[in-house]
Amino acid sequence: MNILFIGDIVGKPGRKMVKKFLPRLKEEYKIDYVIANYENIAHGFGITEKTYNELKNAGVDIFTGGNHTFDRKKEAIALLEAKKILRPLNYFDAPGEWYYEDDNIIVVSAMGVFAMPYGKNPFIELKNFVENKNKFIFIDFHAEATAEKRALFHLLKGKVGAIVGTHTHVGTDDLEIEKGTCYLTDIGITGCIDNVIGMKIDGPINHVLTGLKQHFDVPDKCRSIMQCLILETKNNLTKKAFKLKIFDDKIIRTQEV
Repeated sequence: MNILFIGDIVGKPGRKMVKKFLPRLKEEYKIDYVIANYENIAHGFGITEKTYNELKNAGVDIFTGGNHTFDRKKEAIALLEAKKILRPLNYFDAPGEWYYEDDNIIVVSAMGVFAMPYGKNPFIELKNFVENKNKFIFIDFHAEATAEKRALFHLLKGKVGAIVGTHTHVGTDDLEIEKGTCYLTDIGITGCIDNVIGMKIDGPINHVLTGLKQHFDVPDKCRSIMQCLILETKNNLTKKAFKLKIFDDKIIRTQEV
């Protein structure tokens, strides 16, 4: 089974990259499942029916969330009724499901604890959840703290197929496979890369200079990137993995294990 995962897709530039390159990647690498994090797809904040349909039609099968899942509350709640759109497990009594399961795969959406909305302890929940599961388990761990991501990896290695981090929008170079569990601290942004985590630079700069809240906006034009991870599985664990960094005009294969 071959799985392709796309991390934080930010706004229109990110969606354009997915629509442009995903069909080609699915065919070239014979992908069985495409998983993507949706929490920034609607102009950087949340999800809408329009943006969901764009990515679904482009070939995304299963959608994972994060701390911006409910930014557009009305539309998000309606979309969460679809079983392949997930919200993080951390929320106590929120609408929707935090994992997707079929005959071959379980996909989990979870958040860290540090600097995230208060909720259930993801480490305890996931430790209990993965016991006696006889399927490939993919976890999108949406967390601020790199130490939390590493801790989850060492807690669950050998018991799940993959733990891939999202949220920081900055890709890391620590792809590894240990005991059949593929791990990457953060897959990085799919969207604009010549600004601040996919946003126009004015808002973030004014915020750090003044301490006052600013309006963050996604640029109309920018240098774009698509970052994705491709996994080859065997016996519910990861056999091989590599990362692709796709720019406006070229594809680079990096980090292969």
